[in-house]
Formats: sequence, structure tokens, C-alpha cells
Amino acid sequence: MKNLENITKLLINVDMVNGFVKEGAMADPYIQHIIPKHIKLMNETRNNQEMIAIIKDTHKENCREFNRFPKHCIEKTKESELIEELKEFEKDALVYEKNSTSTIYAPNFIEDIEKMKNLQEVIIIGCCTDICILNLAIPLQNYFDQKDIEVKIIVPKNAVETYNSENHNREEYNEIAFKLMKQAGIKILEQI
Repeated sequence: MKNLENITKLLINVDMVNGFVKEGAMADPYIQHIIPKHIKLMNETRNNQEMIAIIKDTHKENCREFNRFPKHCIEKTKESELIEELKEFEKDALVYEKNSTSTIYAPNFIEDIEKMKNLQEVIIIGCCTDICILNLAIPLQNYFDQKDIEVKIIVPKNAVETYNSENHNREEYNEIAFKLMKQAGIKILEQI
């Protein structure tokens, strides 16, 4: 694995686990439409010898988050595993398991970011745009601002998605998230 200090570009793949994409109380199969874009971006990143980070929602049985969301992605279950289409990338990636909607608090994540002294660009892809993507992008921007570090954070619209439900309109929540991230200084691209 590449020395963290030498990393200049980091592709972060957020929560493309079975429990959000394929099965379970929080899964929305519509999210699968971004998988081909993820495979392409992850292959390009690997071929350019840049770094991939994979974030996996992984909860204990009695997680506090279940007071707000249905039980999902319990550790050591199929729901908490990366989807089959992306598993090949896991062996060469930085992998973080998170017990909240924000990757920032995942064990070792921010410590590894601190080691990336030459980091210039972070691209964030995955799901869900208005929850875990937003809760990574804005706090990460805040972290770089606090440290006065110039790192470009990019979120491409064609590589992120959220779920649809009776009280959660996919298009509306995607657009709200994009506006909030853009306001925070994150570069929102139509496509990458």
C-alpha cells in the first residue's frame, strides 16, 4: 500500500454496502445505477496509483442511530459488506467502518487524513447524498479550513445517490444536499 504521506488524490467511496444498495430496511435498489460509474472511477484511481478509501456503514445491534433509522448494516452481516461489484477494490484500499452518519468519526479516518501531507484533491462518491455524503463532505471541508490546508473536495452528481420513500423525495433531498455542500465550498460537478 502506498505511503499515506505521498497521496495527492483520494477517492472516497461511501456506503456502497448491501444494506443501502441491495437488501434490508434501508436499501433502495435504484442506487445501483451509479455502480458502473464507481467501477470506472475506482479503476482509473487504481491505474493512476492514487488512493481509494472505502467507507462501510457497520453498526452494533443496539446502535443509537436506530432511534432515528430502521435497523440496518449490523456488523458481521451481509448488509454491512461492500457490494459484490466493488469487492475487488477493497484489498488495496483504506477501509473504514463507521457507526454514525459521519465518516469523520470512524476509527482512524481523521488520523489517516492528517498523515496525507501532500493531499490536494478528494473526490467523494456513494450514498446517501443528503446523509452520509453530506456528513463527510462538509466536516472534511471544515477540518481543512480549521487547519488552513488547501484541498479541493469534489462531489460528482452522477456518482452519488440517495433513497426515495414516502417522506423522503430523492430529487428534493439530492438538490438540498448539493446546495448545502456548494455553499460550504465543495465543488459540485454534474459528472465526472
